[in-house]
Amino acid sequence: MARGGVNLAVVQKARNSLLMRGVYPSIDAVRVEIGNTGSKTTIARYLKQLESPGSEANPRERMSGALRGVVESLLDQVQEEGSQAFLEARAEFEHERKLLVSRAEALESELDELKLRFNAQGHILATQTEELKTAQSTLQTEITRNARLTQSNSDLEVRIQEKDGQIQSLEQKHTHAREALEHYRSSIKEQRDQDLNRHESQVYQMQQELTVIQQALMVKQEEITRLIRDNERFIAENRQHARDASQYREAVETLRGELSIANAATARAEGAKELLAQQLEAKAKEAGESQSKIAAAKLREVDLAHKLTTAEAELMALRVSSEADGSQA
Repeated sequence: MARGGVNLAVVQKARNSLLMRGVYPSIDAVRVEIGNTGSKTTIARYLKQLESPGSEANPRERMSGALRGVVESLLDQVQEEGSQAFLEARAEFEHERKLLVSRAEALESELDELKLRFNAQGHILATQTEELKTAQSTLQTEITRNARLTQSNSDLEVRIQEKDGQIQSLEQKHTHAREALEHYRSSIKEQRDQDLNRHESQVYQMQQELTVIQQALMVKQEEITRLIRDNERFIAENRQHARDASQYREAVETLRGELSIANAATARAEGAKELLAQQLEAKAKEAGESQSKIAAAKLREVDLAHKLTTAEAELMALRVSSEADGSQA
């Protein structure tokens, strides 16, 4: 229903009051002035009539009072219903706008979260890339060191083989010397038996043989001296070989330490680490085999020294026995 009391006179009074206060008579200002009553359409129409009185004042004056009241009442009703529909549409629009704003805010929040996650993933990816580059560099360094150690181990094996050849040569020389000594002892025993049976007839022959034996002893002594020198040289070389082996073990231990650091830095390069571990295990096994060979060489050296000592003792005993036989003659 239309509100009563809103007509041209009321609007005109409110308009004049605003103008007297120096306020522009807008639709909202006039509506506030008349107590927030009446529709804005009606107030706008009255204001337009007041601003242009010649256009609509005369038709309104020709209307009867009752008809004008009915028309104004109908206009107010239409305006009120239109305002109500407008308010409902505006409320629905505001509700939808709030929903859209809320959804936009949620999408913006989700977008910000995705940006943060993307930046975090990018940072993690950059860190992983740097770690991978470091691991690859460390792996290349370890491969180079492993190649150097492999070459050093090959050289060491060649030297060990050379030492083994020298040891075999010394063993053969010692065997020949021992066989010569055994042969000489057999000859001396046979000679003594013959001397007991034919002592007087073979004194001159025995002296000649003694001279030959003494010369042979001198030759054997020189050969033993040479063997002793060779043995001393072999001992010195073997000690140097042991020092080289010790340095090799230290290098292997250093490589193990560095390999542990590389494994900690390249946790994501597990395949490369396993390869290095297998190579290191092979090198450690080869080093163990080298140590076994060195130990065997030392044992052969001790045995050779013992045999040389025994040979010298036998030669000394043989010399004393020969000198005793010569004095008896």
